Amino acid sequence: MKIAQIGPLMESVPPRYYGGTERIVSYLTEELVHLGHDVTLFASGDSVTSARLVSCATTALRLDPHVRDPIPYYMLMLDRVRESAEDFDILHFHIDQFHFPLFRPTAGYTVTTLHGRQDLPDLRPLYFGFSEMPLVSISNSQRAPIRNANFAATVYHGVPVDLLRPTFHPRGGYLAFLGRISPEKGVDRAIAVARTLGIPLKIAAKVDRVDEVYFREQIAPLLDNPGVEFIGEINDQEKSEFLGQALALMFLIDWPEPFGLSMIEAMACGTPVIAFRRGSVEEVVDHGTTGYIIDSVEDAILTMPRVVALDRRAVRRKFEERFTSARMAKDYVRVYRSLGARPTQIGVPRRVDPAYAVPVKQAINSSEPVIK
Repeated sequence: MKIAQIGPLMESVPPRYYGGTERIVSYLTEELVHLGHDVTLFASGDSVTSARLVSCATTALRLDPHVRDPIPYYMLMLDRVRESAEDFDILHFHIDQFHFPLFRPTAGYTVTTLHGRQDLPDLRPLYFGFSEMPLVSISNSQRAPIRNANFAATVYHGVPVDLLRPTFHPRGGYLAFLGRISPEKGVDRAIAVARTLGIPLKIAAKVDRVDEVYFREQIAPLLDNPGVEFIGEINDQEKSEFLGQALALMFLIDWPEPFGLSMIEAMACGTPVIAFRRGSVEEVVDHGTTGYIIDSVEDAILTMPRVVALDRRAVRRKFEERFTSARMAKDYVRVYRSLGARPTQIGVPRRVDPAYAVPVKQAINSSEPVIK
């Protein structure tokens, strides 16, 4: 198939440091090329890929000090995609909903993966107004606020099987926090749990501009005492050591997490996860095998001994069964084949193949993904 991947421009594909969506776009693109598909990636010019790269900004917008407003760059990118749209069998968008008005006439050979939270009330009329646009959710829980949207499938994220090496006998003696500093991510709760248990905590995290005040006023004072180390952003090469040597990953979130990439990155390293029962957590963590799902800081403190005692080889095996990028790419190919119209059929609506689609209500109420 001739496939266009349209990625975000805020980070390169893959990102140098933090960037979950861009990382997934990269993993998917590389696996599709490996499967023999003809793939074109629309992304920033500093992206690295084995697909054909169409540069839509010189560098990642977040790293360009001259960029004040990202929207003009997305408009230019979408115009490039529109000009070459007839060259592709499927257009796969990863940029929220920027493209909906422009590509509604050709919705039949587009698919949009929703990477963010969907519980914001302003999104409901958007999906109602653009009901032709096929969507992919990254967890079933992500669908709940917009259960009547045009979902074609749920496809869980995946990581290359050999990207992160497992560590079965960690020597670090610390707990890990990986991700982004913000109120909903729960780094303050992770600090509280680690301090109560007397176990060191290492924090590898990005601080966005919008969270700088929160970090300075709420988190930075907590870093002054011994036992908590703030590392900052790390790249993929550093994750194997950081996660692999950790006793466990703490994922004590307070928001409807759409997926939680750091959880499967930890599992790839053989590291178990302790996570609050929010959003996708119950779909990602196999309770008692790859980690424990708990409901409070007190539960986390009491449960931690069982978490660190889990069989790390079993954690890695479960990752290989459920969360590799090879599995993810094959799932998306099934979605493409169920939705994609050839360029000669542009403008002709296509119905979702019943073999690949599940009624929305059934998918919402199911604990299993639509694509397995």
